[in-house]
Amino acid sequence: MAAVDPKAFGKVAVLMGGQSAEREVSLKSGAAVFNALLAKKVNAHEIDVGHNVLSVLASGGFDRVFIALHGRGGEDGTIQGALEILELPYTGSGVMASALAMDKLRTKYAWMGQGLPTPGYCTLTSDTDFDAVVKQYGLPLMIKPAHEGSSIGMAKVTKAEQLKGAYENAAKYDSEVFAEQWITGKEYTVAVLDGEALPVIRLETPNEFYDYDAKYVSDTTGYHIPSGLDETAEKELQALALNAFEGIGADGWGRVDILCDENGKAYLIELNTVPGLTDHSLVPMAAKAAGIGFEDLMVRILQTTLQ
Repeated sequence: MAAVDPKAFGKVAVLMGGQSAEREVSLKSGAAVFNALLAKKVNAHEIDVGHNVLSVLASGGFDRVFIALHGRGGEDGTIQGALEILELPYTGSGVMASALAMDKLRTKYAWMGQGLPTPGYCTLTSDTDFDAVVKQYGLPLMIKPAHEGSSIGMAKVTKAEQLKGAYENAAKYDSEVFAEQWITGKEYTVAVLDGEALPVIRLETPNEFYDYDAKYVSDTTGYHIPSGLDETAEKELQALALNAFEGIGADGWGRVDILCDENGKAYLIELNTVPGLTDHSLVPMAAKAAGIGFEDLMVRILQTTLQ
């Protein structure tokens, strides 16, 4: 992508914070984005999103928006729809893809409909026969709220008697909860930038899974670039990630998380349309491996709003 004069972006609003469970992470991401854009001479302005965000944007003379909001309200199509009404170009996916990707269950439905691989699952309610779930899918199981990010409310269940409690904890965050078949193997993530898959990252954590602590706090998480895959396997994961990304209708940039079992079979786990942009974040790591520094990455993402 050719370089763009920073003045071409005009006045840029960097949306961060918000009221979701991922507020603190979003504030860190937003601050990093803001500082990077300033360093590249972009006329950027921080906005901690509150209930008056639409009036702030409408009256602020902004030309475009960099969305650094994670979770509900920022990653689920809500702010995207509002920006469409305000006729403000914005980074990342549109309304439909944002809403769909934020819903892990319906993302699975879409991928399954396209014949893309994703682990088996079943929805959970307070009336669920939890013993029957264990009998059908075995142990361990992964319990997930359908609409939260950053692994919030998720739990690994290794004993049948833990399942009900894990469901009840997840239900504190979401009215929809599901159990997902556990895939024993290696975890990978593939960043997508303007239609291209960046180098694959293999994740390694001593935690039970790549949870909130492993993502944002721990210094024991391992990020392996190169991933350790041979060239053919790496390209296959990148192709799968692009198919998953485009199959949901996602656009601009994002990240696809994949698990490979002990036989090397890949399973799509989830799609993040506004991944983290903190010092522990994965998309900047992948970009760096591709020769794209953090500040240049932020400009590249912002450039997609000019298309």
